[in-house]
Amino acid sequence: MAVEESVDAEAAYYQAVEEFFVSRRGDPLFLSSADWILVHQWRTAGVPLRVVLRGIGDALDSHAHSWGREQKVGSLRYCAAEVEAARVRWERALALGTEEGMDPHEALRGFAQALEGAQGLGPSAAAQAGALARELRERAGGVVATATLEPWLARREEALLDALRQDLGAERVTIVDAAVDETLAPYRGRMPEKVLAQVRTDAVARRLLAERGLPRLSLFLL
Repeated sequence: MAVEESVDAEAAYYQAVEEFFVSRRGDPLFLSSADWILVHQWRTAGVPLRVVLRGIGDALDSHAHSWGREQKVGSLRYCAAEVEAARVRWERALALGTEEGMDPHEALRGFAQALEGAQGLGPSAAAQAGALARELRERAGGVVATATLEPWLARREEALLDALRQDLGAERVTIVDAAVDETLAPYRGRMPEKVLAQVRTDAVARRLLAERGLPRLSLFLL
């Protein structure tokens, strides 16, 4: 689903879910606070957007052929069971190595290559990037367990972000924060504060990394 370029890359996940649900439902009902929290749970659990949309589509397809089809689906929660089923199928395919486009070893080597080729890093970030690239290549050469890999990547990403902030300085980081706040302004008052705060944190992280040509260090946010 196409999302407006003005929407931050992190908020795009939430907007895509909302737009798909609303369009399939056939009624201009926007998400409630409880619905946003549900989307947030899928996002933080690393469920890819395509898997969430597949589950929503399956739920609404089933509803369209049910005895209660004349009654509108009132909440995204109605789709939660089918999204969970889609997630289980996806994780099973991932474990068997049959998930299209998902090779953890290749992803780790890609992260290492990006870190090695990053331009304009300051001294702190350069040291972090070099050490992390070596760790990533070492991990890519062995058995990769995605369940433990994601938390490990998150910790390494946070250390890299701390180094980037140190090199950039408070003034530049403040400019990035303000740019993110501007793009997320349409969601204030619509998303619960907790959800919006997490979207903001992720958006700032993505921008700080992107300024040096680096991706988020996650298999599920590629």
